[in-house]
Parts: sequence; structure tokens; C-alpha cells
Amino acid sequence: MRKNNIVLLFMICFSTAAMADDGGMLRCRGLTDTVARLACYDALPLPSIAVKAAPPIATIAPQTPAQFGLESKAYKSELDLIESRIVGRFEGWNAGSRIKLENGQVWQVSDDTSRFMDFNNPKVIVRRGALGAFYLEIDGTNHSPKVKRVQ
Repeated sequence: MRKNNIVLLFMICFSTAAMADDGGMLRCRGLTDTVARLACYDALPLPSIAVKAAPPIATIAPQTPAQFGLESKAYKSELDLIESRIVGRFEGWNAGSRIKLENGQVWQVSDDTSRFMDFNNPKVIVRRGALGAFYLEIDGTNHSPKVKRVQ
């Protein structure tokens, strides 16, 4: 019952604002000259609507490669990927494995996949996926585990 009262109040507030200048709308609609009708509609007052100002763009910094994977809403633009290497011998991964990259970042496998391989210093790409996911693409294989950055 209370919900219906709120809806009714909402409809009354907005319908009276919309009908505030129905006389003006009818007057404009009655004009036959196209230019005069447009000028009449343009002259009608619009209801004032409070608009929340967005933060100035100048205060938002672009995301750097060092910040990739440590997500924050403070970045003006997001990187789509970073490139690096896994230093030394890489024998694959299991669920939960931590993989340290040449750039110092540490990524943890966050899905339940596992692969065994034998690479030395493989080139990798960490690519942004849908809905905030990240995937580790390893040169020489077509498998890409889902990862999250832990350091």
C-alpha cells in the first residue's frame, strides 16, 4: 500500500511539471506556418532539472602499465593489455599458481585450468577480458588461463 502512495506521488510531481505549459503546447500546435510553429516550441520554458556535475577530466590520470590489473575508477583510459616475459624456465600452471613477470608484477591463476609445458623466458601478454577479467596469453601455446593480479 505504501509503495502505491510513493508511485502516485511520483506521477503527480512529474505529470504537473509536464502539463505546466499545456496551453503553450496547444497554441504552438495550432500554428500552420512551420517556422513560426518551431519558434513557438523553442520559446516554451523547460522545467528545471538538477544535474550532478561530473568530476573535471583534468583530475583523472591515465592508467600506466605499472597499474595494470590493480583496477581503480580513477583512470581516464584503461590499457587493453601489457606485454612482458616470464623470467627463466616456465613449466606451466595449476589452479592458484602464481606467475611472476619480468616487469615485477605477480599474477595468480584464478580459474581451475592446468597445463604442463616447458618454455624458457616465454613472452606473455596479459589481456583485459569482459567484466573485469584478465587472461594470460603465453607465446607458443593457445591456452590462456584467467588470472588476477596479486602484486
